[in-house]
Amino acid sequence: MRSLLQFILRYSNFLVFMSLEVVAFLLIITYSDYPKSTVLTSANKLTAFHYQTWNNITEYFSLRRTNTILADENAFLRGRLSELEQLQAEHIADSVSKSLRNIHYMPARLIHLTTNEQHNYLTLNKGIHEGIRSGMGVRNSDGAVGIVCAVSEHYALVIPIIHTKMQLSCRLKKNDYIGTVHWDGRSCTYAQLEEIASHVHPEQGDTVVTSGLATAFPAGVPVGVVEKVELGDGDIYYTIRMRLVADFKRLNYVQVIDNELADEQHTLEKEWSGLSK
Repeated sequence: MRSLLQFILRYSNFLVFMSLEVVAFLLIITYSDYPKSTVLTSANKLTAFHYQTWNNITEYFSLRRTNTILADENAFLRGRLSELEQLQAEHIADSVSKSLRNIHYMPARLIHLTTNEQHNYLTLNKGIHEGIRSGMGVRNSDGAVGIVCAVSEHYALVIPIIHTKMQLSCRLKKNDYIGTVHWDGRSCTYAQLEEIASHVHPEQGDTVVTSGLATAFPAGVPVGVVEKVELGDGDIYYTIRMRLVADFKRLNYVQVIDNELADEQHTLEKEWSGLSK
């Protein structure tokens, strides 16, 4: 106590001065509009900065949950879009219409991807437990990505279009002429459209979509855009380079295509194949 009294006595003048300064400052900001608004504005800016910083931090750590929610919503909306397209296509044959009605989309996320090998592959974070089966098509918001080739309880392996043994049945959107998309093992941005005959006349800018002749993809899923067309003397088929719509360097969330009638079709085709031999 004695030390405290000695401190107060020693610095009494300074303490009185500081007290008067504080009182004066409070009086100024209380009864003078401009200083009052300046102080409040500064305080508000500081508070806003604090809240904004904290909000940015919390948003960053909640991105994964947000992306998962958006992926689920995208898959749901794509399914609803498919249903609306079916309603608009009443003139389509009953068998095709029935097939379209049995296509659903399941969201999934990439957890591994290779793009610089001859036999690239993707790994998804969903498997048998979530209903994923071998042979299902995989797409993202832009278009076709690949086909599921193997599944475990909680993971799925996908052969992408950028795999040298991958062949995808496609067609030119403008005239429905069917060809095959094949990757030459070079750039993960481009692939080749093969078996397009010389009388078809493909052009730069033509859209290439899935043919719908396989169970993995329904008809009309975007695959690529024609960039270069060549036809040598005496050639029967064009040499066509197309830019893939799926950006494999930026893949993250995808949708797995569930065709409920795929097993029935495969069983029938296998039986017929056995009978025809």
